[in-house]
Amino acid sequence: MDPVRNPYAPGAGQRPPELAGRGRELDVFDIVLERIARGRPERSLMLTGLRGVGKTVLLNTLRSQAINRLWGSGKIEARPDQSLRRPVAAALHMAVRELAPRHRAPDRIDAFLGVLKAFAQRSAPTGRAGAPSKLRDRWQPGIDVPAASGRADSGDIEIDLVELFSDAAAVASDVGTGIAIFIDEMQDVGPEDVSALCAACHELSQIGAPLIVVGAGLPHLPAVLSAAKSYSERLFRYQRIDRLDRIAADQALCAPAEREEVEYEQKALDLLYEKSGGYPYFVQAYGKATWDHAPRSPITAADVRVAAPEAEAELAVGFFGSRFERATPAEREYMRVMATLSLVEGESGGAVRDDMDAAVPTAEIARALGRKPASLSPARDALIKKGLIYSGERGTVAFTVPHFGRYLRTQPT
Repeated sequence: MDPVRNPYAPGAGQRPPELAGRGRELDVFDIVLERIARGRPERSLMLTGLRGVGKTVLLNTLRSQAINRLWGSGKIEARPDQSLRRPVAAALHMAVRELAPRHRAPDRIDAFLGVLKAFAQRSAPTGRAGAPSKLRDRWQPGIDVPAASGRADSGDIEIDLVELFSDAAAVASDVGTGIAIFIDEMQDVGPEDVSALCAACHELSQIGAPLIVVGAGLPHLPAVLSAAKSYSERLFRYQRIDRLDRIAADQALCAPAEREEVEYEQKALDLLYEKSGGYPYFVQAYGKATWDHAPRSPITAADVRVAAPEAEAELAVGFFGSRFERATPAEREYMRVMATLSLVEGESGGAVRDDMDAAVPTAEIARALGRKPASLSPARDALIKKGLIYSGERGTVAFTVPHFGRYLRTQPT
């Protein structure tokens, strides 16, 4: 097999050659865009799932759908402890630049850019007793018009974001289209900013304004939003992005291969699904390694068995190992116990594992370590902040990375 012709693409956010199993999500977003274009009420969209299921790829594809409909769009990646003010301003700046050539009133664009500049430069309140915020003159958002005054510049992110989004939506209405802001790693948005986003989306949905937020995050993103605003459960349309079923996983492997006139034996596909668990990143990783090791078409189960150790070694370094190295010794001990407890006992008494979605009670972790639950809170909270585990339900934790428990059980203590 020619490695130059290898069609598979395991990479962070890199679109696979065949986006299999995501037709429903793409169709839903098409309906959202069309309804908004017709002035119908519609909710913003939140994609949730473990790492490696293709949330970023799907987010980028949805953005392409919006661009194809001549919407203004901008994308940001949230980071812990970083305010959304500047990234959102940059995303809206990009979105409005896409709409500006079709707008008949340049003054309207300039007026909005003045508001956007004021919003971007306004810092959050600092000092004791909520001292007034100040303009950060050292940072400029690349907007030539002077900053406006009295609109989206109060320093209160919730008030300012509502006003900014409303003005941006008005610009989109002028040209008969909409604006979509895409936010990756949305679980990392700070509590105040999450509350402001919810308030802005709530205001826009009430007036039917053509601006939506499309977020992607880990499985506990709905809980993050709900903690900020109780009505967030009704405010957003939630879509859980899960591993591929067998048909979709086979399609992700076979469709690119067929374009290169290469086939798979059925037993090879059986083994590849067993190894990958249907997770898109793993499907690509095992597919790439198998292609490089297979001497000819059709690809056989023996080819998969020969290639699997190389795929697993690469995953151990790039996908699992890099995350494991970020943890402290205490955090690693916590995760190792999680990995052991995530084993599920089979009916015959044998250990049948499934750490893909298994949640582990924190009380059991404390019991296994001989510690009080409160003493383990710092390790748990640090792991959540690092994006290695999440708390989906009260009193439980689970890995954000599929097969991470299996990886940890192979590591020396």
